[in-house]
Amino acid sequence: MKICMIGSGYVGLVSGTCFAELGNNVICVDNNTNKISNLNKGIIPIYEPGLEELIIRNLKQKRLKFSSNVSESIKKSDLIFICVGTPTKTKSNEADLKYVFQVIKNIKKNLNKYKIIVTKSTVPVTTGDKIQKILTTKSNKKLFDVISNPEFLREGEAIRDFMFPDRVVVGTNSKKANNVLKNLYSPIIKKKGRYLNTSRRAAEFIKYAANAFLATKITFINEISNLCEKLNVDVSDVSVGIGADERIGARFLRAGPGYGGSCFPKDTRSLVSTSKKFKTNLSIVKSTIYSNDNRYKYLLTKIKKILNNKIKNKKITFLGVTFKAGTDDMRDSVSLKLIPYLIKKGSKVSYYEPTGIKNNFDKKKVYYFNNIKDACKNSDLLIIHTEWNEFKQLNFNRLNNKKKFKIYDLRNLYSPTKMKNKNIEYYSIGR
Repeated sequence: MKICMIGSGYVGLVSGTCFAELGNNVICVDNNTNKISNLNKGIIPIYEPGLEELIIRNLKQKRLKFSSNVSESIKKSDLIFICVGTPTKTKSNEADLKYVFQVIKNIKKNLNKYKIIVTKSTVPVTTGDKIQKILTTKSNKKLFDVISNPEFLREGEAIRDFMFPDRVVVGTNSKKANNVLKNLYSPIIKKKGRYLNTSRRAAEFIKYAANAFLATKITFINEISNLCEKLNVDVSDVSVGIGADERIGARFLRAGPGYGGSCFPKDTRSLVSTSKKFKTNLSIVKSTIYSNDNRYKYLLTKIKKILNNKIKNKKITFLGVTFKAGTDDMRDSVSLKLIPYLIKKGSKVSYYEPTGIKNNFDKKKVYYFNNIKDACKNSDLLIIHTEWNEFKQLNFNRLNNKKKFKIYDLRNLYSPTKMKNKNIEYYSIGR
């Protein structure tokens, strides 16, 4: 099939590359000419394990192309996937759809034959209706179908998630469009029930509802972990105990610093905004947002307690600063709240991050080290912020030459008992 992915960010680049790997002819389009130039050389703008190899292989096989010519790419293709950003508006919690509608205007100008227009970007319910209305004229009613096909890709696991999906959701009432999409996804939906055909609005809603529920699970176990600390109960035991119930499930029940990234914060806020328009109260989702937004305050209180309320001039090292392992994404990472506060209070903050130095911090005040040993040297407090594999078996006594130092493990990577046996003052989440 001839496919055009408009928007070569995370979703468009991963999905487009995987479609090419399945044997389709794919053009990934972006208005950033520098990005396109680099992609044609096999240089990718994001950190995603395995993606670079797939891009290089499909470029050589000539199944994958990158272009900044949107109009030409639309005309050449049969399926147009919209994969542009839908960020939260600065003055409200609504999703900003300006990039989506810019793409739609361009598609309208280049409808030279029947095309299936697919929204893969996360868009509020009824966006498909608006797209349909914009595109429809007296002469082109039969030249297109607008469908919703939300993505469910986890950063750091995106290729696996695409190739071995829990489900593929396609929202359309068009039999023609549904047959084309089912054929497109047929190589990766070998088990029955993995392909779900719904109405367009239902498909748009499924994405938001799924993310809101997962965000709620994370926030729930974080709040439970706070109580566990008061009760002298290990939150890991609680997570296993309730996660073993098939009605609940163990995934997303790991206590930590809170959710972040490109999806959960944005999508939960957008869902609440939609609920207000339809005069429906989503009190649980609102509470989830509030709790997660304030999670960093609890962590700061704990950091102060660990340092006996003496944080000025203390050397604090962060191991990892991205919102989770497997990605270079800094969006809504808790480190963006913790580090500036500690700096403001006079702490000397440094960090080591496997994906490299970050422009999110003032380089004159926050020090980056390109290896763990230098970062940890002489630290008063080590904060394990991100659950990278290389942080899971560290010899802290060799890393830090101070006789007395402390560790605050926000990911519960280590055993409190083993740390105690090594005479290390160790603190974790909900234990």
